[in-house]
Amino acid sequence: MELRLDRLTKQFGSHIAVDRVSFSFTPGVYGLLGANGAGKTTLMRMICDVMRPTSGSVLFGGIPTDQLGDGYRARLGYLPQDFGYYPDFTACDFMMYLASLKGLTAQQAKVRTRELLEVVGLAEAAKRKVKTFSGGMKQRLGIAQAVLNDPSVLVLDEPTAGLDPKERVRFRNLISSLAQDKIVILSTHIVSDVEYIADEILVMRAGGIVTTGTVDEITGDIRGCVWECAVTPREADAMSASLTVGNIHYAQDGSAIVRVVAQQRPHPSARTVEPTLEDVYLYLFQEQSGCLPVSQTKAETGQDAIARRKGAHRG
Repeated sequence: MELRLDRLTKQFGSHIAVDRVSFSFTPGVYGLLGANGAGKTTLMRMICDVMRPTSGSVLFGGIPTDQLGDGYRARLGYLPQDFGYYPDFTACDFMMYLASLKGLTAQQAKVRTRELLEVVGLAEAAKRKVKTFSGGMKQRLGIAQAVLNDPSVLVLDEPTAGLDPKERVRFRNLISSLAQDKIVILSTHIVSDVEYIADEILVMRAGGIVTTGTVDEITGDIRGCVWECAVTPREADAMSASLTVGNIHYAQDGSAIVRVVAQQRPHPSARTVEPTLEDVYLYLFQEQSGCLPVSQTKAETGQDAIARRKGAHRG
């Protein structure tokens, strides 16, 4: 089973939201990372056949999805960023209604509804109206409806937005349990949501995929570019203004421990430390956030080297 993006492009007027993206998905969990506006939602809407590309195509099993039509949509599960629901429906009513839309028989719908509400921890709330649910409960219901038809491709757009840390952990565990033999694409700007469950990470920037790989592979790409140093609070403030600072911890002795992402040693006391996925995110987006001097180009920051390791993702 393969889902392939072939030079997928979406343009709105003069703005290119997704720029010639090519990638092949096989069963596993893929984390799609990127800042707001990077093109993640537009890409996922095209994957789900909700939005037509300007050019390029999405292929499932080697066949363009626009040719497969309903046959492709029957293999697809989708949780959009703005998950809509009928507030006066109970969880059970909502699931039964969507099951009918997805072509399940009444008996299949009853069985799947009961099974899935149990899986997502909502069995005891099955008769409660959805409008009484917490944010986490609604998101779990969203997952349940997305897998009603036992999809081959499961697409989740910002599924943990607005959830508290406990709910986010529960949600990640739920995704892992549902991911067997499926292509799961999880879009988020929250690094920790994909760091622990994704088999492969894709990072989007300005409409394109700038790097892909396992967490170990892409963090390895910036090894030697992440530093920690003990400085005075005044020095810490100056570093925050001119460098890409990931964290500052103020110690009881009055010093500040600063974590910096930089090509060169940022301070005489700085020592290199092991990079995390969050460091990679900061590294790739530091130009966008204005943390690099204008004279430092993309090539000089090493981002081209990252792209070369995994090959071009733009056609």
